[in-house]
Amino acid sequence: MLTINLAVLLVAIVIWRIRRPVEPRTRLDQMFGITVILILGLLLAPTDFGHSVLGAVKQLVEGIAKASH
Repeated sequence: MLTINLAVLLVAIVIWRIRRPVEPRTRLDQMFGITVILILGLLLAPTDFGHSVLGAVKQLVEGIAKASH
């Protein structure tokens, strides 16, 4: 039996969509892209990788906030 991690499948879809030639997109196409990205984010958030990305973004935002004062 072959199993595929859903997050890996969504990453492949995102990479495939990014590499497509730029062309006018329909509203349905845009909504599909947004939905895939949101689901991917929800799948990665509870993982160790998701926590490390969140920590890095948090440090970056705090650094920018401190630099602006």
